[in-house]
Amino acid sequence: MKYRPEIDGLRAIAVIIVILFHAGFKSFSGGFVGVDVFFVISGYLITTIIVIEKERGDFSFICFYERRIRRIFPPLFLVLFVSLVSAWFWLLPSEMKDFSQSLTAVSYFSSNIFFRRTSGYWDISNELKPLIHTWSLSVEEQFYLFFPLFITLLGKYHKKWLWFSITTIFTVSLLYAHWGAYNNPTPTFYLLPARIWELLIGAGIALYFLHQKNTLQSIFSNNLLNELLSLCGLFMIAFAVYAFDEETPFPSFYALIPTIGTGLIISFSATQTIVGRMLSSKPLVSIGLISYSAYLWHQPLFAFARYLSIIKLSEGIFILLILLTLLIAYISWRYIENPFRSKNRFSKKFIFTFALTGSLAFAIVGLIGKQNNGFTDRFTNEQKNILAFAQYDRKDMFREGICFLTVEQKSKDFKRVCSYLGSDENSFFIWGDSHAAALSYGLREISPAVTQITASGCPPLIGYTSTRRPYCEEINEFALKRIKKLKPKYLLLHANWSEPLDKIEPSLEEVLSTTLLRIKENSPETEIIIIGGVPKWKPTLPNILVRFKIQLADEAFIYSNSYDEIQDTDNTLNIFAKENEVKFISLLD
Repeated sequence: MKYRPEIDGLRAIAVIIVILFHAGFKSFSGGFVGVDVFFVISGYLITTIIVIEKERGDFSFICFYERRIRRIFPPLFLVLFVSLVSAWFWLLPSEMKDFSQSLTAVSYFSSNIFFRRTSGYWDISNELKPLIHTWSLSVEEQFYLFFPLFITLLGKYHKKWLWFSITTIFTVSLLYAHWGAYNNPTPTFYLLPARIWELLIGAGIALYFLHQKNTLQSIFSNNLLNELLSLCGLFMIAFAVYAFDEETPFPSFYALIPTIGTGLIISFSATQTIVGRMLSSKPLVSIGLISYSAYLWHQPLFAFARYLSIIKLSEGIFILLILLTLLIAYISWRYIENPFRSKNRFSKKFIFTFALTGSLAFAIVGLIGKQNNGFTDRFTNEQKNILAFAQYDRKDMFREGICFLTVEQKSKDFKRVCSYLGSDENSFFIWGDSHAAALSYGLREISPAVTQITASGCPPLIGYTSTRRPYCEEINEFALKRIKKLKPKYLLLHANWSEPLDKIEPSLEEVLSTTLLRIKENSPETEIIIIGGVPKWKPTLPNILVRFKIQLADEAFIYSNSYDEIQDTDNTLNIFAKENEVKFISLLD
């Protein structure tokens, strides 16, 4: 296979935008599409290698998987080992237990399935998971398990059967991805069935290159067309990086923009084009060569740095961490990746034994960590007591799935117990998101006359929509109907106000005005109380107290990055409340 330096340059672009996205740079809000770029590249390269070797008659499944192991396992095992040692010293029991489970999952390339079960990709806690990024490796490895066999079996028949099969799988996968991005976003994001179409774009390009050489020769002779299409491809990736964010349904039809863009660059960015020369430049090719190691190292570095800082890390710190990532990636590439690719240094038998033994060892360590609840014996009894506060049964206290709906639930899932149907004069109605659900437990301890209509990620705002929370609008309309029927004495509006503030159009105040108007139309005598925001710590306040060995004392004050943001939002809400003659309660006060 002829070496194409522009492919390494494209790899560099992909890893850079992923790293900047995970670092939290707002201009790279769509940097997650770098993974999709990698998928297309992988599909292209793997298919090219398989088909060329089959046409030469020297393709071997054992040799194919040997190459995969030589490239993927050595740097991955090093990252897992360093992450494990770091986790032992720095992670608390619950964090260590989660890490241990992910360690086992990574060992057998099923981390995408594990993270699909334990969290959504956009959960804020994910930035503290050292191995969250390995989900994409699992997708690729699962693809590699069946694709060589797929090509081999269909390659025995007419090429039209191969094209028909790839086109059919591509279409079904893409349609499922689009449907799932709106209706079942978490598994859709993580799992292979919704991602295989991206790999097949690269595979399709490779097959076309290899089977339609005469046509391609005429295409590449048109320099103007090459220039325009390769520039168009680069623009499509850049557009996705800048315009996409967590509200973009993904991997839906939107994902066609960066993936087709990648396909255009692979197909038309010959080295003589502007894009080809740029991607073939020495700096980008150098980063492209170490892109796999850089991808592996960046997330553990970011996660542990976040663990070791009470305050939010600045962009300057992240720039230093990115430079450190590239340095470690170079060392890893030079002294781990390259040596293990040499058959003279490491035999085939050693490579397979190394992969099996290493996978088994990490899996066993992970299982032990899970069974021991994150090795709790590392901590004193006092520390364990503090950490117990972070382990309360939120699901039961919030009445999750019953009166506090999850992302997948609709208003019909609210149970009868959520509504107080009695005649108490001081009845309460709690409406909002998880923050509102947190209020319900204490309020129910005080009074039985409590109605709770709460849903994950859904602030009590009429007309509020979110692609990540598709049923918010319908749930909020249901809340209004409940208010009209029950006519509670007090209505408590509470939410993570600072989180959706910049996403609400035209403004929080205007949407709140509409909401208050609708409430008063439905229940004029109800007293409306807006509850201000509460501070947040990452991952929790008890964890910070133990990690930094802070003693509990009356004068203790643990700064939260959210204070200033919440205070600003509270000021806005307080002014709004006075103007609209409703009550505002500051929880910060």
